[in-house]
Amino acid sequence: MNEIWTTMASMMGVWAFCQSILLTVFPPEFRFASLKFLHRVFHWFSAYCYYDITEIDGVNTNELYNAVQLYLSTSASISGTRLSLMRGLNSSSITFGLSNNDRLVDSYNGAAVEWEHIVTQRQSQTFSWRPLPEERRGFTLRVKKKDKQVILDSYLDFVMEKANEIRRKNQDRLLYTNSRGGSLDSRGHPWESVPFKHPSTFETLAIDPVKKAEIMDDLVDFANGESFYKRTGRAWKRGYLLYGPPGTGKSSMIAAMANFLGYDIYDLELTEVNTNSELRKLLMKTTSKSIIVIEDIDCSINLTNRNTTGGGGGGGGGGGGRRNNYDTASHGHGIDDGGNSITLSGLLNFTDGLWSCCGSEKIFLFTTNHIEKLDPALLRSGRMDMHIHMSYCSFPAMKILLKNYLGFQENDLQKELLEELEGEIDDAEMTPADISEVLIKNRRDKNRAVEELLVEFKNRVVIKRRKSKESNGDEIEDEEQEKRALDTPTDASDQLQETCNKNGCDDNDDHDKFD
Repeated sequence: MNEIWTTMASMMGVWAFCQSILLTVFPPEFRFASLKFLHRVFHWFSAYCYYDITEIDGVNTNELYNAVQLYLSTSASISGTRLSLMRGLNSSSITFGLSNNDRLVDSYNGAAVEWEHIVTQRQSQTFSWRPLPEERRGFTLRVKKKDKQVILDSYLDFVMEKANEIRRKNQDRLLYTNSRGGSLDSRGHPWESVPFKHPSTFETLAIDPVKKAEIMDDLVDFANGESFYKRTGRAWKRGYLLYGPPGTGKSSMIAAMANFLGYDIYDLELTEVNTNSELRKLLMKTTSKSIIVIEDIDCSINLTNRNTTGGGGGGGGGGGGRRNNYDTASHGHGIDDGGNSITLSGLLNFTDGLWSCCGSEKIFLFTTNHIEKLDPALLRSGRMDMHIHMSYCSFPAMKILLKNYLGFQENDLQKELLEELEGEIDDAEMTPADISEVLIKNRRDKNRAVEELLVEFKNRVVIKRRKSKESNGDEIEDEEQEKRALDTPTDASDQLQETCNKNGCDDNDDHDKFD
């Protein structure tokens, strides 16, 4: 045993001596150059080439990484030795993914490719302007050199298109909201998302069928209009303004649009955005095929104080805002709404300026209860291409509600009852939300629900007429008071004139006394 240990010690001594000789004869620079040369020789004789796709490219998220991850999640049956399964919070589906440092083989047009998911620990940083994830993630694509051109020319585009198709077909739409104060998460995203499961569709939406068909046709033309927008030199975006009283279904309309097109929704909370710069950064982080919503624009922040030197309409795009001095902050009229300094110019550039062209196939959607309070610059064509008036419930819309809540078809109700409902609904001025409340409350008894709805219509009509009479009475009384006020000075002047005549006052005295 002692001989064995003696022999091992001698060998270790020889190895240490040889290593010291090598370090002396071959300096680190020479060794590095030798390894680099051997690496190149290996690649010259290798039949494969490699491409790295990292999750974060500088400060931005690599969209190709997200597309590859989504594409591979549906390709789990191709070839995978070890896969990870996940189900997000409130998600209705299980997604697949490559485990850390595992491989998956795919094929495209006869070319075999291999994807490897590389996960390594990130070195701790002493200072960073934003937090970074603890792990460095990326995909390595290995392809044969003879298939290199096919993969670069069409395979990666195929992966991107497939990922977009998967997003569109995914039933769980995403609803995004901007983080408080413009803060970023560990992945550098200023948006927080949850699955969007609103069941509203155009089939269940209680609006006039003619108006509904017009909106649906406009959305289809927009979604299929890529070539049209390119040919006309316009940004592939469209603006909608939903206005009308509360309870008329503006939020349901937004959800129906998203479900109809398969778009995600970005619910922009302007009160959480401090500057125009933050607003632009939020726009840059939105994806294509999305609806950017700003609800209650008339009361989100104060956008009415502006310098109107150049007129109200503005020119084309964001440049119009600059030419007409919309940037109120630069003219001493900045908006200070609890630390919020967004200007009208910033909002106009967000919807219609150069920054609005970040990405494509985007819809900007504003809602308001009081369209008369909005600045005219927000309403012109190009910013709000289509104004949709969400009015009180009409008779055709009421029939949709009866079908949705009670299962009534038009032939299921008596003709006389329908005619009576039709005669009262316009004067009642009830919103779809008001009618829905009555139907939900009595949904166990369908006939009673319709009867109570008719009673509610009549009560609303009576109350409306009573208020109208009271208003007319007040107007008549106001007119009489104005007449008495006008007649009173004349009577006083006549009495003064009679007194002066009795006392023998001259004209100058009369004027002095009157004064």
